[in-house]
Amino acid sequence: MSTVITQFLTLEEFLKLPETKPASVYINGEIIQKPMPKGKHSRLQLRLCNSINDVAQSLHIAYAFPELRCSFGIRSIVTDVAVFNWSRIPFAADGEAPNDFLLSPDWTIEILSPEQSSNRVTGNILYCLDHGCQLGWLIDPEDRSILVFRPNQQPELLQGDERLPVLAGINLDISVATVFGWLKMSS
Repeated sequence: MSTVITQFLTLEEFLKLPETKPASVYINGEIIQKPMPKGKHSRLQLRLCNSINDVAQSLHIAYAFPELRCSFGIRSIVTDVAVFNWSRIPFAADGEAPNDFLLSPDWTIEILSPEQSSNRVTGNILYCLDHGCQLGWLIDPEDRSILVFRPNQQPELLQGDERLPVLAGINLDISVATVFGWLKMSS
C-alpha cells in the first residue's frame, strides 16, 4: 500500500527533501511513497529497459531509464521506465546524463503492483501525456494485459500476441505475450 503524507509543500520544497526508499512522488500537493518493487515488477522493469536500450542507445535514438524522477508542471513523479528521445535528454556539458530531469518522458511505462491504485498510476500516465509524452503503457502482471495510452486517443487494451506500439524510430517488435514471457525464468 502507498503511504500518503498530508503535508502541504510546494514542488520546489519537495525537491529539496532527501530521497526516500522506496521513492516518494509529489502529486497535487501530496507526498506519496511508492510501494517497494517486488520480483515480477523488477524483472519486467529490467527487461524492458534492456530491450529498449539494446535497439535504441547505440544509434542515439532513445534511452530507457529505470525509476527516474521527472519533475514538470506541478508534479514530481518516479515512473517505472522513462524513455526519452535522445535529442531531448538534457545532457550535461561533459556529455553525461544529468541528475535532474525537469521534463516529461516521451514514453512512460508503469508496472502495476498489487499494492498500487490503478487510478493513481493511470493519472500519472495521463499527466505525462498532457505534458508532451507520446506514449504510455500500464502493465498489469496479474491479468497479463497492457493498457496503451496515446495523446488524444482512447486507451487500448492489448493482450496475448497483440503487438505493442513503441516510439517512432525505435526498432522494437514486441508483443504482450513476449513481455509476460520474461517472467518465466526456469522450466
